[in-house]
Amino acid sequence: MYSVGVAYLLWLLSGFGALGFHRFYLGKIPTGILWMCTGGLGMLGSIYDFFTLGSQVREANMRNVFYSDITSARQGKWRYVNNGQARVVNEKESVERVILKLAKENNGVLTASEVALAANISIDNAKKDLDALLRKGIAELRVRKSGALVYTIPELIDKDEELEDI
Repeated sequence: MYSVGVAYLLWLLSGFGALGFHRFYLGKIPTGILWMCTGGLGMLGSIYDFFTLGSQVREANMRNVFYSDITSARQGKWRYVNNGQARVVNEKESVERVILKLAKENNGVLTASEVALAANISIDNAKKDLDALLRKGIAELRVRKSGALVYTIPELIDKDEELEDI
């Protein structure tokens, strides 16, 4: 996180902004070079920076958080907010784990569309993952009395009376 105090100190030490040290600090390398070559755009840019440095620091901090979130996502780390506190999960949850958690929440019964929503994947991929659990013998395919096909995890089912075997 960038500091407004440090930014103003660098602005002061760079000849009231003429050398652009504060811009280098905030990650604005091209304009830092421009400030250094032109004396802060003839001091007009330096004066502008004096009045807007606080908002520039806030913008740099937001940019920093945004890019760190993208980097974390690429590394399989995800940020989420729980009770107002940001937390980072070290690796993306596997789809199989999402399916099992969802099945536990739904008393062992789930559909491909529920899995797709919970795991943030397509319905086709959710169906493939559920079918893989069928092949492993972990899940079973059943029919609700309404005629809808559902996947079940037998060891997580509380009551079995509303489903029929296929």
